[in-house]
Amino acid sequence: MPGTETEDMDQPDDSGELPGMLVEEYLEREAGVRALLDDLDRQALSGDHEGVRERIRGLAEENRSVFFTVALSLTGSAQFFGDVEAQLDVTAADRLRDLADTYPALAEPFSVVRNEQARDRRNPVTGLETTTSYHAEEALPLIRYTVKSGNVDLYEGCESPEEVLGVATQFVRSTTDALEAAMDDDFSVNTEELSNLIDRREELESELDRLRGQIDELRRRPIGDE
Repeated sequence: MPGTETEDMDQPDDSGELPGMLVEEYLEREAGVRALLDDLDRQALSGDHEGVRERIRGLAEENRSVFFTVALSLTGSAQFFGDVEAQLDVTAADRLRDLADTYPALAEPFSVVRNEQARDRRNPVTGLETTTSYHAEEALPLIRYTVKSGNVDLYEGCESPEEVLGVATQFVRSTTDALEAAMDDDFSVNTEELSNLIDRREELESELDRLRGQIDELRRRPIGDE
């Protein structure tokens, strides 16, 4: 599973437009946009994360220039602000920098929707919360988990270790199949993704070593021994 942080792409051209063109339309509508952001901020602080995300999707469909300007401003992208200064002026960049200071609660939902817009993915998974328990009658450890997309809970489950590993095996197999299909079609995998894949594989191998040790210890322990 991905880590708990959402992906932050520094490139300011997700919408296919130059930063100056994006920002000019935002500046023309700034008062109305900030009123919307004020409302979204109150809604986010009240805990209605799904509602906030849905309204941000509406903004992205209605006005992509304004949406990407706000989304890029909330990430605090130095490259984006530098491009705005070069194409417009410092004052315009400072007005955008103020968005990140004023609406920190909106950075996560805008980042997720930006990911959706750029990669055609709805509610991308950004993290997994887990707790463990034990069913004494069945002598069975249990894993309770919540799959999350930012602050939005996507799915809750409770499985045995064997069941969880069964799902994990399917995900690893699907990952290998996806990479194999890309290679067969002569498609490339971007450098960032490849680097992250290497890191995830190393983490997985480390966790499998720990798992192997735990299983070996259980096999040596007599049944019923507490």
